[in-house]
Amino acid sequence: MRRATRNTKHPSRFTSHASRLLIPLALLLALTALGALHWLAVDLPSPDRLYERVAAPSTRIYDRRGRLLYEILDPHSGAHTPISLAEVPQTCADATIATEDASFYENPGVDFWAILRALWINIQGGEILSGGSTITQQLARNLLLSPEERVEISLERKLREAILAYRLARTYSKDEILTLYLNESNYGNLAYGLEAAARTYFAKDATELDLAECALLAGLPQSPATYNPLENPAAARERQRVVLGLMVEHGYVSQQEADLAANEDLSFASVPFPIEAPHFVMYVRSQLEREFGLEAIYIQGLQVHTTLDLDAQDAALRIMRYRMTQLADIQPPRNVNNVAVVVMNPHTGEVLAMVGSPDYFDPQIDGAVNGTVTLRQPGSSIKPITYAAAFDPTRPDPSTGSGHGSLTAATMMVDVRTAFVTREGDPYVPRNYDRQWHGPVLLREALASSYNLVAVKVLDHVGLEEMTKLARALGVTTFDDADRFGLALTLGGGEVRLLELTAAYGAFANTGYRLEPVTITRVEDSSGRVLKVWETTPGERVLDERVAYLITDILSDNLARAPSFGEGSALRLSRPAAAKTGTTTDWRDNWTVGYTPDLVVGVWAGNADNSPMNHVSGVTGAAPIWHDLMEELLKGVPQREFVEPDGMTRVEVCADSGLRPAEEQRSGGADEQGAGRWPVRCPHTITELFIAGTEPARSDDWHWTYTLDTRNGLLAGPDCPPEFTTQERYTLYPAEAQDWVRWQNIPQPPQAYSPLCPAAQTTGDTPPYSLPPTPYSLILTSPDQGSRYRISPELPASAQQNVVAARPADTVSLQRVTLLVDGLPLATLTAPPYQALWPMAVGTHTFTAVGVDGEGNVAEGNRVIIEIGN
Repeated sequence: MRRATRNTKHPSRFTSHASRLLIPLALLLALTALGALHWLAVDLPSPDRLYERVAAPSTRIYDRRGRLLYEILDPHSGAHTPISLAEVPQTCADATIATEDASFYENPGVDFWAILRALWINIQGGEILSGGSTITQQLARNLLLSPEERVEISLERKLREAILAYRLARTYSKDEILTLYLNESNYGNLAYGLEAAARTYFAKDATELDLAECALLAGLPQSPATYNPLENPAAARERQRVVLGLMVEHGYVSQQEADLAANEDLSFASVPFPIEAPHFVMYVRSQLEREFGLEAIYIQGLQVHTTLDLDAQDAALRIMRYRMTQLADIQPPRNVNNVAVVVMNPHTGEVLAMVGSPDYFDPQIDGAVNGTVTLRQPGSSIKPITYAAAFDPTRPDPSTGSGHGSLTAATMMVDVRTAFVTREGDPYVPRNYDRQWHGPVLLREALASSYNLVAVKVLDHVGLEEMTKLARALGVTTFDDADRFGLALTLGGGEVRLLELTAAYGAFANTGYRLEPVTITRVEDSSGRVLKVWETTPGERVLDERVAYLITDILSDNLARAPSFGEGSALRLSRPAAAKTGTTTDWRDNWTVGYTPDLVVGVWAGNADNSPMNHVSGVTGAAPIWHDLMEELLKGVPQREFVEPDGMTRVEVCADSGLRPAEEQRSGGADEQGAGRWPVRCPHTITELFIAGTEPARSDDWHWTYTLDTRNGLLAGPDCPPEFTTQERYTLYPAEAQDWVRWQNIPQPPQAYSPLCPAAQTTGDTPPYSLPPTPYSLILTSPDQGSRYRISPELPASAQQNVVAARPADTVSLQRVTLLVDGLPLATLTAPPYQALWPMAVGTHTFTAVGVDGEGNVAEGNRVIIEIGN
């Protein structure tokens, strides 16, 4: 018991001692906290000053000649209309609370967890990040802190902000704070407050906003530039879906209501107000906010001098509207409601005109959406970048990894139906705009006349990585990852911005230097102090000047584009000019981008709501606007030729094969295979432009003279009497073109010798008329490699059969062809067409063919693999 007694007394002494230590420590901590609080709050403004604002000089934006485009007023002294909370749609208030501060009506104005998190990060030596602020904190920061402190990222600022928010919550009711927040928030595009935002984006009062519109607006204050629906509608709609998701999460709307709102079509417009070049002004204003901050726009009275030429802007708008009226008068209606235009100086990057739509204030066409910076599919207007990558003489041969693998303007490719295998293993068969195949064509004509199939072949040769790498170097920011795209990219399968594509064409015009769009030349504050001066500096060289010139030479070749566009198209100016059109297959976008040595102009036509036009192509929609604007802007400007750089050469080549003309041999004798034929010079030649070192080394081997027996038209052997022989010229096309040759009814030499004049006897193992050395002497034309089919239980088996077909290669004459499926014979045929029907079966199947000629030689076919599922 005594031991227990001793133990009970010890804690008492310890407690007494600890108390004597803790009391001073607590007092010290309290004094320290009070001191810190006093230090933080000593110069904080009173909550009573929440409604005070200091009048500031306005920011003015001028064109290149000093003409006023727009005056940005402080929202409290200009276009700013506060409304009461009763006038705010409940869905707008709910969307704002769900997005910015879900516990708004419960918290004391401060997010203590965010402050503790900031303290912990600070203790660990990390960076103090903004975020997690309540609505009250945001209001305190935006209206009570100084502009300098407002943008500061520090623990001190966050604590001072929290103290102010706590005081505000004690001074004002929650409804008053929410009302202030909705009236003071920056919604972008010069709109401060919900009422201004409703008028800016939807041309209506805030009281008329529905759930979809409220959700979109509630997502803007976090980052008005990032989610700007007039420049980046996709990002704005994605942000809208996030807001709707938060509203569902916090019980403000049902999932069904959110889904309906997310799928609602929104029409963007604005209430008219005095402004010139509104799309350009809004674009410049976004740049100012990013570079100088929001406060500078409203407090420093910036004087902003821009590159815009108001005369060029007005001309573009006038010509655009005139041509659109012409299209509207055509029956049936063409449904072209939007056009966008960019005019740039190709040497400095100065944007001389930026017209985002025919009418910024027309809600029926979403006029406020800036068509020059929204993402659209470019159609064939992207092809020159593919060809530029292919013409690069420094690019290694993709098949060997060494030497130059560049193509040339005289490279021949066969434009016939061709299936390419996609990354997913599916077949992809591009079709030309005119739905025709053009057979063997040279790349000059293929690019100028915009043949789709050949463009895909060129991209397949170059590789997606090389093409997208060059596009990025030219300033196209949307081709960030080659793995996202397939071969359809060269036909417009990836979205671009008109402003960036126009700048990319500017690099062709300026001999290969990257062109950065420039809109601001000088910025001063209200006292005249210069804040920024833009100086002309050459961009980085991203393209060989010879390649740039070669692209220019092709795009300005009126004869080369005549097969598709005719010689008198809108692409032809009264001076040297290069241009390319683009049309998407669904008629939703059409383009014309082109340039002279002095100007580069890009035009897009379509509809902001992505509805299709009625058969309006680039040459009938965008091209006439491009043509008229070019002629108007270049009046009085001396004509200039594109200057050919050093390192170019011109060589005579055959117009069909692209090879050097062969020397004609009139031996009249038999060739090495015993046939009476000899090479002749091609009948049509052209002088083609080459980058030195890429000229064709091989002589033409397409054109031959054959000796025939006049009695039956068959090949004449060497012993045939001269009185029974005649000489005929033939063009031997490559194997890939044989079907096209038959469709065109182009005569080909006979494959058999006249029995009256047999072939010469030869010695050795080589037969007198052996199979030519081609990769495959038989080519399977159906099914396409990588095809995937699905058997339907609702159809009879007789209706689910696939055509298996093959054709011999060039100059191959076969007496028998056997089609095989999975190594087993399907059919043996003794005459063309060599095809048969195969009943489809589930699984992976391999197709090939073998043939035999009159001498017993075996012709082997390529392998095709397809997949069939249930």
